[in-house]
Amino acid sequence: RKSLPRCQRINRMLSNESAPPPAFGRSNSQASMDSTSMEDFWCEVESIKESSEDGSEEATLLEFKPADEGELEAEWLQDVGLSTLISGAEEEDGQALLSTLTRTQAAAVQKRYNTYTQTLRKKNKHTVRDVRDIFGTNDSSPTFETVPVSPVPSNGIQLPGQKPVWKSVSSNSCLDCGLDKGSPSITEELSYEVSFSESITIFAKTQEWPKNQRFKKEDSALPKFIVRKSRFGLTDVGDLSPEDMKKIRYLSLIELTAFYDALGVELKRNRAERVRGRENGLFGVPLTILLENDQKKVPGIKVPLIFQKLLLKLEETGLETEGILRVPGSASRVKNLHQELEAKFYEDTFDWDQVRNNDAAGLLKMFIRELPSPLFTVEYLPAFITLVEKISKIKLQLQALHLLIMLLPEANRDTAKAFLQFLKKVVANEGKNKMNLWNVSMIVAPNLFIYKGKRANQQEMQAAATTAHIVRLLIRYQDILWTVPSFLISQVRKTNEAAMNNSKRQLMFDKGVRKLLRRKTMERERPERPEGAVTFPPYLQSDIPEGVIRVYAPLHSKVSMAIQLNSQTKAKDILARFHCENSRGSSQNTRGQIQSLHEIGGNIGQHCLDPDAYMLDVYRANPQAEWVIKPKAS
Repeated sequence: RKSLPRCQRINRMLSNESAPPPAFGRSNSQASMDSTSMEDFWCEVESIKESSEDGSEEATLLEFKPADEGELEAEWLQDVGLSTLISGAEEEDGQALLSTLTRTQAAAVQKRYNTYTQTLRKKNKHTVRDVRDIFGTNDSSPTFETVPVSPVPSNGIQLPGQKPVWKSVSSNSCLDCGLDKGSPSITEELSYEVSFSESITIFAKTQEWPKNQRFKKEDSALPKFIVRKSRFGLTDVGDLSPEDMKKIRYLSLIELTAFYDALGVELKRNRAERVRGRENGLFGVPLTILLENDQKKVPGIKVPLIFQKLLLKLEETGLETEGILRVPGSASRVKNLHQELEAKFYEDTFDWDQVRNNDAAGLLKMFIRELPSPLFTVEYLPAFITLVEKISKIKLQLQALHLLIMLLPEANRDTAKAFLQFLKKVVANEGKNKMNLWNVSMIVAPNLFIYKGKRANQQEMQAAATTAHIVRLLIRYQDILWTVPSFLISQVRKTNEAAMNNSKRQLMFDKGVRKLLRRKTMERERPERPEGAVTFPPYLQSDIPEGVIRVYAPLHSKVSMAIQLNSQTKAKDILARFHCENSRGSSQNTRGQIQSLHEIGGNIGQHCLDPDAYMLDVYRANPQAEWVIKPKAS
């Protein structure tokens, strides 16, 4: 080996004033970090390169397919659930979604649709309906009908004459995402009540981003953010049904596009050829296929078993290891362990005691790099880079990052969540492992944002500090990022209501909800009660007075209870009442399980309620819902 390590030679090259400008254009990261502070990043890049050269990793590259004019807009319309605008079908599904859009969201949809139709007219492929024909507008500049932009209660819909009521700050009334030590004295509050794009349009067009902005690597440079709980509480990504989360993804892409439009920033997307990964094994297998195989062994699992086991191994023995993640394991040992895992993991004959902590960290990073598609998806990797390259304020960066997380497929999101929770634990043990937030971010960034098996080029080098900063935001603010913004939940409710009002056919993209409601109706007509439970007459189940809800708890000995709501009744109060009523003869099914109150049906598919949610507000937002106490989905 040469006397000067390659990672140091790369740093010297980047610090040379004659280096060409980055391919991304003006970059905050270009001058934000000196070469010394990024040394760990380039050493990790060198380690990745060596792993690919010695054959321990497959070097399959993702090939990007150039997009024809208009194809990106067509794909965008499909990705946001508006494919009917392309097909020309007269369906109510698209109308239901469009009726919930804010002004900026509608403008984003209109801009992409107009570009798409103009392109097709130029190509003379076929006759394309004018947007005015679809939405019944007569103006020369067609616009979509939008909903009024006003604050909405978290997780609810705007009620006539009602304003959101905020709770006073306390340890349990807000989501505190900041620093435990050395944090700045000033904290910023994040609001989920109004869409992000609407909140920035007032000043974005006249604002110029500061040039040559620098960001500091010290942990204390990051602001502290607080998300206060409204009377509807907060909603985690796992609290909504898969059908409603699908709509959240549609709306998140529309909102992200509107957000970038409002900032005057181009939302870049990749069009990647689908790379077919392995259909069995552990490494190099697409997450969806890996989960399908694992769910045959462990039903309902959301994170691949091998990934969980690697995280568990490191959490049990490696969190206090000095230089964990940074100090590489033995390349030959990692290669042998890789092959042995492939052969023995599913047979439960692999000896985890033989695995050293640094080797386990190497396997963990290898798993992420060998995914056929990056964990944060090929399509939106440029959008991750752009949110730092072109947006200077951390609060706006965090809002863009929040929407990008909402866009992730379920398998990617759940795996990323488990990974970031582990990284947070690594940082929490900084006193012993000597790995602070910036150290961890530098090591993880090339594994997430540099395509596997590819030599680092000038573009990636210039984006080094940018990607490390993105990982730093992901780790520091992850509790915020897994919370679904309430304005998106409100739009899902309105979308479901519009779909129900427009047609009696199944809800938009939602077969599961109709089946659930049908089953619940049949259960009310022919209720099945556990032996010894009280059976309520029909008039008690249907003729419920205003402000009274009937809560079902099928796993409890007392399976049903009518509860009078008042302005101070919380979800946790109802849970406590059921616990008290059933404390003497609790059902065997409920022991050892954490029970939660769920809102089912009406204008939502299924929603696990925050224990601090005020039930009268939730009831008024969805009076047709059923209320069921059951274990929260893990």
